Amino acid sequence: MIYLDYNATTPPDPRVTEAIIPCLSEHHGNPSSGHGPGRAARAAVDQARQQLADLLGASPQEIVFTSGGSEANNHALKGVAWSRRSGHLITSAIEHPAIAVPCTWLQMQGFDVTTISVDSTGLVDPDDVRRALRPDTILISIMLANNEVGTIEPIAEISRIARKAGVLMHTDAAQAVGKIPIRVEELGVDLLSVAGHKFHAPPGCGALYIRQGVQLRSLIHGANHENGRRAGTEAVPFIVGLGLAAELAGQQLSDQVIRQLRDRFHRTLTDALGDRVVLNGHPELRLPNTLNVGFKGRIGAEVLSRLKEVCASPGAACHFDRHEPSPVLQAMGVAREVALGAVRFSFGRFNTEQQIDQAAAEVIDAVQE
Repeated sequence: MIYLDYNATTPPDPRVTEAIIPCLSEHHGNPSSGHGPGRAARAAVDQARQQLADLLGASPQEIVFTSGGSEANNHALKGVAWSRRSGHLITSAIEHPAIAVPCTWLQMQGFDVTTISVDSTGLVDPDDVRRALRPDTILISIMLANNEVGTIEPIAEISRIARKAGVLMHTDAAQAVGKIPIRVEELGVDLLSVAGHKFHAPPGCGALYIRQGVQLRSLIHGANHENGRRAGTEAVPFIVGLGLAAELAGQQLSDQVIRQLRDRFHRTLTDALGDRVVLNGHPELRLPNTLNVGFKGRIGAEVLSRLKEVCASPGAACHFDRHEPSPVLQAMGVAREVALGAVRFSFGRFNTEQQIDQAAAEVIDAVQE
């Protein structure tokens, strides 16, 4: 099989898997225990915290480990809301359900939410965010990079607007971490969500960056784990894997191979199918591994059903069974004919040129059929 669905999830790097196994078979102490195995587990967690902090340009004390990106997003949104008790939030029309659904839930609890529209490439206009600000605005949450089309948002500019207004800024960076350079100080964010399985860590682990000094309520209550910010015994094996995956990702951020594979695949499709292939998303401000195209006159899910060797998605993995246009593409104003034919191809470090050429040939045959 040729796997071109890295935005849905990534296979754990073999080096990550190798690092995890001893934590399951030999080093199984509780990080909160004072004996030798416990101290060893604590040291492993601390090392992973440092590795992820290094990738983000953060302090280790600003990293809270979670069960994944969805928990990190919920912690950011609800933690800020609960600490303020009332107020107004700003988000965008193309957020992942892990942002959109908690925002809807907060509306049911009495909070106000403004949803900012995007342009035809999926970009948020910072001026729209500025105009949406109110005296009672408590949080802005805009994703760093869209999971379906890969468009990278102007988070640094939006953060400057937020800081000037005294409003906290959160970004869901699940799709961006490990794919593009991220420095939290340059972005200017107060909160940032991480999902390990998007950059070759195992599923079930993630993190929330909380800038030093930011106060928010805990999402999960219990004992005093994670410096009192997230209760629950740390999942040491997964955290170790997350830390190593972060270190490995940092070593490959300047690698252009994945971008070249993506562009090679795109050129092959357009050379064969011409204007029947329409790019969805920004042509330049886009994740280097992401290609979302609409095949005019075709249904994306039906194209995928004809592929025998290629694994891809019609949009987000959590919407794979829908035969309606993606909400993200609808928010971008993509023509229905193009949106219905949309397929997301997302590439990764284990793809080869031979795979790309074989996959493109199979996709072209499926569309022409």
